[in-house]
Amino acid sequence: QVQLVESGGGLVQAGGSLRLSCAASGRTFSSYGMGWFRQAPGKEREFVAAINWSGGLTYYADSVKGRFTISRDNAKNTVYLQMNSLKPEDTAVYYCAAAPTSYSGSSADEYKYWGQGTQVTVSS
Repeated sequence: QVQLVESGGGLVQAGGSLRLSCAASGRTFSSYGMGWFRQAPGKEREFVAAINWSGGLTYYADSVKGRFTISRDNAKNTVYLQMNSLKPEDTAVYYCAAAPTSYSGSSADEYKYWGQGTQVTVSS
């Protein structure tokens, strides 16, 4: 069982930056592939970024590539999402997710555990 708690969301102006954190419980965190998803009002949940167990492999949605960076610190059981050059269209609730495989991709079906989400609002 893995419990995930996101933090770091908030209100920021367009062009600004935020760093989201996701703290995980459990002793097997380092064996999980981790991902970030987001859901805007009236829209379906969409993939943002994923990272493999070691942090050596990352994967991004085209909409955030070059602006967002996913990373992890297995010693701290934490995964991060650094978001730069934010746009109003990045406004959404951001969710952290864990997949019981060493590497996970963009499908929400791969992920077994989900956090409660953190709101990110980007004003124009």
